[in-house]
Amino acid sequence: MSRRRAFLVLCMVIAIIVKETQAGHSTSPGPVAQPIVPGPATQPSLPKYGFTQGSLQPQECSGRCRARCSATAYKKPCLFFCQKCCAKCLCVPPGTYGNKQFCPCYNNWKTKRGGPKCP
Repeated sequence: MSRRRAFLVLCMVIAIIVKETQAGHSTSPGPVAQPIVPGPATQPSLPKYGFTQGSLQPQECSGRCRARCSATAYKKPCLFFCQKCCAKCLCVPPGTYGNKQFCPCYNNWKTKRGGPKCP
């Protein structure tokens, strides 16, 4: 019977030590994540200067076209057609690809075959 009591006392001591150890290492609760409420879809706000039709000066086309064609393997034709399109539309879409919705003239100018003329 004394062995059984000693075992129970030992278990209780271990439980108390474990509980005290956990209490000493407890951390305060962190910030609670707030649920994400879907709102209306919005496009990222980009500066309109240089991206909307007619917003560039002709001398600014070179720099914008260099940025637009910076990621292509075909730099010469890209720069040639980008400069041609910029001279007509006075805008270059942002980024190295896509985003042509910012410059409708740039987007709508097509080749004889119907493909896009502007890179």
